Parts: sequence; C-alpha cells; structure tokens
Amino acid sequence: MIIIKGGTCVQPDGLRRADVALEGDRIAKIAANIEPGQGDQVVDAAGCWVFPGFIDAHTHLQCWTGMDWTADTFETGTRAAACGGTTTIVDYATQDRGMTLDEALREWHSRADGTCTANFADWSDATRAELPAMREAGITSFKTYFAYDHLRLNDAQTLEVLEALKPLGGVLCVHCENGDLVNELQRRTLARGITGPEGHAISRPPVVEAEAVSRLLRIAQAVDIPVVIVHLTNAATLAEVTAARRRGQKVYVETCPQYLVLDDSVYYNEDFSRAARYVCAPPLRKPEDCRALWAGLRKGDIQTISTDHCAFTLAQKDAGRGDFTKIPGGLPGVEARGELVYSFGVTTRKISLATMCKVLSENPAKLYGMFPRKGVIAPGADADIVVYDPQADHILRAEDMVSRAGYTPYEGFVTHGSVSQVWLRGKLMVENGHVIGEQEGQYIVRGKSAL
Repeated sequence: MIIIKGGTCVQPDGLRRADVALEGDRIAKIAANIEPGQGDQVVDAAGCWVFPGFIDAHTHLQCWTGMDWTADTFETGTRAAACGGTTTIVDYATQDRGMTLDEALREWHSRADGTCTANFADWSDATRAELPAMREAGITSFKTYFAYDHLRLNDAQTLEVLEALKPLGGVLCVHCENGDLVNELQRRTLARGITGPEGHAISRPPVVEAEAVSRLLRIAQAVDIPVVIVHLTNAATLAEVTAARRRGQKVYVETCPQYLVLDDSVYYNEDFSRAARYVCAPPLRKPEDCRALWAGLRKGDIQTISTDHCAFTLAQKDAGRGDFTKIPGGLPGVEARGELVYSFGVTTRKISLATMCKVLSENPAKLYGMFPRKGVIAPGADADIVVYDPQADHILRAEDMVSRAGYTPYEGFVTHGSVSQVWLRGKLMVENGHVIGEQEGQYIVRGKSAL
C-alpha cells in the first residue's frame, strides 16, 4: 500500500487534512491519520495540496487539421499532460468527410493504443446510423462545428444530430463561430491589406462567436437537450448562455487557460513569429473578457477549463507569412494548465481551491461520463492523484516543456508553486516535472453524463 501522508486533500466541497492510501490501482482509504504497516510506502505530502487527477476534456493529438498535422503525438502529448497533472484526456477522433465513425474511432485507437502516459477517451463527429454503436463503444460525447468549410454542419444537420443523441443520453459539444461570417470577414480583412496575425483577431470578432452560440441554443431548445459550448472566450457570448439558462435550458460551458491569462494585444507584435504563435480559434480577446471569464468560473457559470491543446511548431506557423488565414490555428497548453489556474486564479483569489478542483477534475469527470471512477478522491476511485507544492515556484520556459511545439505561449510566466507528483492508477508517473513512469495510459469507456 502507498500512503500519501500529511497533505491537504482538495475536494469540490472544501479542504480536508487527510492521508490517502492507494492499493493497486484504486484509492483504498482516506483518514486523518493512516498508520503505515510493514512494507507500506509513505509519501511525504506535508504542506502540499492533494488533488484528484486533472482531466483535460479537449485536446487534438496526432491530428490532421485540414492545414497540417499537429506537432504532438499521443506519446508526447500525454507525457506533456502528465507533467501538468492531467491524468486523463478526452481527444478528438475526427470523422473526415467520407469516413465512417467506426473508421475514425479505429484510426484513433491505432494512433493512441500503447503510446499514452495519461488515460485517453475520444470525441467524434456524428452520423445518425452509427451513434448507437459508438455509444456501446463507450463514446458518449460528440463534436460538431459551425465553422471550417471541411467540417461544419448547417442548422438542419445540427438539429438532426441533437435529435439522434437525445434518446441515447449523449452530449453534443459545438465549436461556435459563424463560418459564413468568418469567411467573409477574412476576405474583407485581406482586401484591406491586413495580412499579419492581427487580421486573425479582426476577422473573428466576438459577435461571430456570440451569434453562433445563440443560434445553437435556440436549436437545442427546440429539441430540449443540453449542449456543451467549447472554448468560450468572451463576455458577450457568456451573456447568451445566461439568457438561455434563464429560459430554463441546461447549458455547459468550457473555457481555456489562454482566454483567462492572455489577451489580443499579442497579435500586434511587429515580429511575425512572436504574434503568429498565439493564433488559435476563437482568438484571444480583450482583458475585460478575461475578467468576465474568471467571474463566470467563480459564480459557477463556467463548468470546465480544458486546453484545446493543438500544438504546431513555429516553423509550421510560419506558413502564414503574408496571409494570416494560412497560419495553423492552435496553441500548446496541456502542460501548463494546472499551474496557470492555481497561480493566476487561486492565489489571486479569483477562484477558490474547491472551484479549481471542480473545473479541472470533478465537473469534466461528471460531464463526460467518468465519475465517480475519475474526478474525486474517494475510496474505490481510480488512484489518480496530483500532489501540488505551493512553495515550489518556477518560471515557465519552452526548454523545459515536453510538447513538440518548441515554444510555450506562457514563456516567462512565474508560477506560484508547481506539480510535485502525479500518480496514475497507483503508479508514480511524474516527479518534480519529469516523467518517470512507463506508458500506462488506458482507453476509458464512458457512461452517461452525471452533471
């Protein structure tokens, strides 16, 4: 038995000074004092926070995006995730046009199986006939788009997806940007001679996100089904969610660290590479939007913080010189998420430790059908544990990152504390920022949402 001793357990309902005993791959016991027996291993967690393993419910690993392959494989991406305290990811199994859902799922398994340091699950686009089979395979969340010509569905198709998911208890996650408006605004921005990364933000203003969210919520209202808004970025869009909830709708919201700690001023750097590295969709917003998102987390209006980890190298980003629409969109972030949320949310009193636990662990576990196996420190739960040392401050630097991106959008940020240890199903995977465990990740079969 392994006893994590002397730490403070962080639970969604508050803090508890307790020892945690791990036996095999499960949590065996939690108590104020657990005396070790002969042969037990004791881990000193005095002065540290002890969290359930973090869950990142939005990643793009080893994926063709329509423009290029993402830089991180399942091997490097899950190693990076583990370093940041993330013990489970939910990745996209993209169903390209002409491909069945089963083919997409099998292709993602061929990329992921046997390579992962963290656990993984899958998301996929939906076709009606295959949805029941996907549900039987443990796929309970699905993703559609309102943007990107090679991926997006129209309103009627979105309605059909929602109708098909309702009897299965599935949940639909939607990338909300008005694709027609984005295409037209990109054309107009380039016609004005704006070709640099600032054009990315100019051509994708908050209104194209807010309009798409409003439209999705009205379609969902017609079907009477909950939906998930992924990577919500701004106050205007959050207001559309608030209005829907006042109508009695159930809506779940995800945001990402980049929308909490970065703003759109980074796009106006004269150095193309310095600006292009921040191109992601939706783009970064204004400082007042960052403040609105922190407030939304504090009040419970936003349920999860994922990363939308979609890493490209700076060389790949360079393809967009002279035309911002050709810059591959996406940021690396899975490695820094926990430390960013603690450093810029908890220590600044924007959110509490309990809220951090909710949005990084409990809520994603419940929303994506993994609770109570994941997302909680409780007897019988998987022994996925993060030990966070609040005294171990450090500087985020690209040279220390596992991700293949070769840079971090948070270069030079000083953290308050850091992830000290990460346990995956009772095995020590990460210690002081270094992966020391083997490729122990498993595919997680998921059930219905419990949020």
